[in-house]
Amino acid sequence: QLQLVESGGGLVQPGGSLRLSCGASGFTLEYYDIGWIRQAPGKERERVSCISYTGGSTDYADSVKGRFTTFRDNAKNTVYLQMNSLKPEDTAVYYCAAGVSSGSVCPLEYAYWGQGTQVAVSS
Repeated sequence: QLQLVESGGGLVQPGGSLRLSCGASGFTLEYYDIGWIRQAPGKERERVSCISYTGGSTDYADSVKGRFTTFRDNAKNTVYLQMNSLKPEDTAVYYCAAGVSSGSVCPLEYAYWGQGTQVAVSS
C-alpha cells in the first residue's frame, strides 16, 4: 500500500516549536517533490512549503517565511517541517503530499497525500 504518514503534531504554546515528519510506505520519496499543506477550521487549504526531490530548493508561504524550515533525508525516506516561533494562527491540520517533479520546487499536482497531523498553538 502506497501512503504517506505524518507525525509530530501536538499542542504547543505560542513561541514554541514542533517538528513534523513525513514518511512513505511502499514507495521511495527521493523521486518526488514534497509539499506541506495546512488547513485550519473554516479556512481554505494553504500551501506552507515545498521542497524539491533533491532537497536543493525550497519555497515558503509568506506567512511562515523565516519561521518554518523544510528539509529531507532521502536515506531515511523522510521529509521534515521544522516549525519555530509558532503562533496561534498556525493552528491547523498539516498534510504532506508528494508529486512528480515538474522542474519547479512545488509539484503541479500531488499523487499521494498523508492523513494529516493536528497542530494546535495555544496558551
